[in-house]
This record gives sequence, C-alpha cells and structure tokens, in this order.
Amino acid sequence: MINHHAQIRIRTTAVLWILFLAAGCSRNEAPEAEPIAPVQTAPVERAQMQRIISARGVLHPVDQASVTPKISAPIHEFYVNRGAHVRKGQLLALLENRDLAAAAVETKGMVAEAEASYRHTTAASLPEEITRAQADVQSAKEVLDAAQKMYESRKALLEQGALPRRQVDEANVGYVQARSQYEVAVKHLDSLEKIGRDAGTKQAQAQLDAARARNEGAEVQLEYSKVYSPIDGVITDRPMYAGELAGPGTPLLTVMDISRVVARANVPAVQLAFLKVGNPATITASDSSAELRGKVTVVSPALDPNSTTAEVWVEALNPGEHFKPGSSVQVSIVAETIRDAIVVPLAAVLPSPKGTNIALVVGADSLAHEREIETGIRESGRVQILKGLEPGEQVIVVGGLGLEDKAKVRVEKPEEKSDKKSDEKADKHD
Repeated sequence: MINHHAQIRIRTTAVLWILFLAAGCSRNEAPEAEPIAPVQTAPVERAQMQRIISARGVLHPVDQASVTPKISAPIHEFYVNRGAHVRKGQLLALLENRDLAAAAVETKGMVAEAEASYRHTTAASLPEEITRAQADVQSAKEVLDAAQKMYESRKALLEQGALPRRQVDEANVGYVQARSQYEVAVKHLDSLEKIGRDAGTKQAQAQLDAARARNEGAEVQLEYSKVYSPIDGVITDRPMYAGELAGPGTPLLTVMDISRVVARANVPAVQLAFLKVGNPATITASDSSAELRGKVTVVSPALDPNSTTAEVWVEALNPGEHFKPGSSVQVSIVAETIRDAIVVPLAAVLPSPKGTNIALVVGADSLAHEREIETGIRESGRVQILKGLEPGEQVIVVGGLGLEDKAKVRVEKPEEKSDKKSDEKADKHD
C-alpha cells in the first residue's frame, strides 16, 4: 500500500519526464516550410493579330423597287407570282387599256391627215415667180459652167504659148460675170422660197406638230398600262389581284435584288476610328454557322444621338440566296492586322489593385515576378502586349490569381494535373 507522499513523488516525476520529452521533441522539429503554389505557364510569343469589330446587324437587299402604276386602271393580268425571278425590263402585269389603245389609233390617223395637209400646203405655196427663179438659177449655172471651162482652156493654151494673154483675160472677165449672175439668181430664189414657206406652211406645220404630240401622249398612256420590272431580282410581294383597281402610289409588286445583301450594323463611336470603306468582313447567320465574306461599303459620318453609334454597311455576295433580307446577323469586320505582335493568352492578364493590368512572369528562380503591362488588341483568347513583356518569357496562365510578387511557384504541365487527379480518384476507389 503506497502512502500519500509516495504518490505525490511518483506524479511529480512523471510530469517532469513529460516536460523533458516535450522539450526534446520541440528542439528536433524543423522550421515550417514556405508554401509552393502550383501553376501553369505559357510563353510570350510573336504572332499575327487582327482587330475584329463585331456588331449585330439586319440584312437588306442590295437593291429594291416597289413597282407602282402611273395611271389608274383595273388590273387585267399578272404575269409573275411571288418568288419568281425577273429581269430588268420584263413585263410583270398589264392594266386594262382598250380605251387607251383606241385613243392611240385615233391620234395616229390624225398625224397621217396632218402630214398630208402639210405636203399639199407646201406644194401649193410655190408661185410662178419661184418657178421662174428656179429656171434662172439653172440657166445661170449653165452659163457659169461654160465660162469656167473657157477660162481654164485658154489659161492652159497660154501656158503652152499658143494664145495671147489678152484672150485669157477676156475669158476670165466672162467667168467672173457669170459667177456673179449665178450668185444673184440663187439669192433671189432663196428669198422667194423663204417667203413662200413662212406664209403658206406655218399653220400646216403647227397642225402637224400638234397631231404628233397628241399621238405621242396617247402612245405613252398606252405604254403606262404595261408594268415592267425596273431591276433584276425576285418578286417578294404582290398584294393585289387581277380585277382590282390599281392607281398611282399603290404598289403592285415589290422586286428585290438579293444576289447581294447588305448588313447594316450600328458600331459604337469609339470603334469608328479603326473602320474604313474596303475593310474585309464576314456576315454570320444568327440561327446557323453559315457565313458570307464581304467588305465595308459605307461608314456613316454621323452618329445617332440616342445611341452614340454610327451605321456601317457590309456588302457580300449571296450565292444561292440563302440569306434573307430582314434577318438578324452578326457582322465581324477586320479593322486592322498586325503581323508581328507580342501575344500572350488572355488568362495571363490579371487585374491589380491600382486598376491596371499585370502579368506574373516565372523566372529561373521559380519565383513569380509581377509585371505591369499595357494591352492592345484582343482576339480569340489572346491579347496583344504593347509594353511590359518580351518574347520568350513564361507567364502564368493558371494559378496566378491571388499570388503575390516573388511568391514561390512550381510549374506544372496540364497533363500532370490530370494525372494527379486520376491517381487521387484511383486511391479513393481503393
């Protein structure tokens, strides 16, 4: 039986041994290791970058015409239906025109009558004096021809030495007198004919002109009853039916040229400085991956005050006419191409408390070095670096968020992480 004092000594000794052992263990413990963050990196590279400006747009036909008649008349017949492809100048519809055709025939007869009257008046207005003047002109012409031949003949003999100059001079005087008489006769005839025409044919000419004008008007009215297509295209609307009354201002048909389409998109003002006519672009359908390649044809110089955007047109060929006007599309415009840009994955760009962008570069010391960077174009998960990084450096793309400057890291490859996850799953399964 152990007394009370012996128990106390035993307990005290046990406590001392425990304290001694604890002190020994604490002296043998290693200092706490600095944590190492697993990360993935990617190289800073040089590559081609494109500034892509995207916007939503609506498709329009490259050309469109609402065909309206110029006269009021019932529709006699349509020659095309909706969906029909037509050519410029093709007859699309005919209005009732029997009254117009009769008016054209009547005015054509009036023209023939006026022409006959004009011819009769012109022929009857030549008086006897004009006839004598015509005879005088003919006689003077014959005398002139004879005098000219005599002068030329004597001149030739003079050059040969077979005739004296006096006879040549006499022939020349006769030639000059004959030419003067001929010119007087011609002027006299012209004055007589002018007087005769002015006095006798003005009324007949006026009647003929009026008849021709009426006939031309009737022919035009008859032609207005025939409705032609003003452009090449397809009939997209035909709201009226045969027998209905058509009139000016009421469209009979709508023709659209959709062999080419124009996407009209509103682009923010800050991006307009990069755009110009001729930039290559693509038009992508909203309900499929189908796309058309085209180019910018219009950059509006004015902004919409409500949205501070400007309208930009992209025109493209529409083979097969699969893209329909009125549908919503996505427009992507290549505004700029940089062939030798410094590029990193977008995941390498991190925000800093200062409100700037930073990237973490892993050096040979396995430390993450913070770099303040300036970015440019962003495209397909990549970003252009304008300042702060050099080609060949390794930047953190996974695991960098929350890391401090000069934090120790361990670079892992993507497959290493996947292998570790597979091993962990296998261990759990076991």
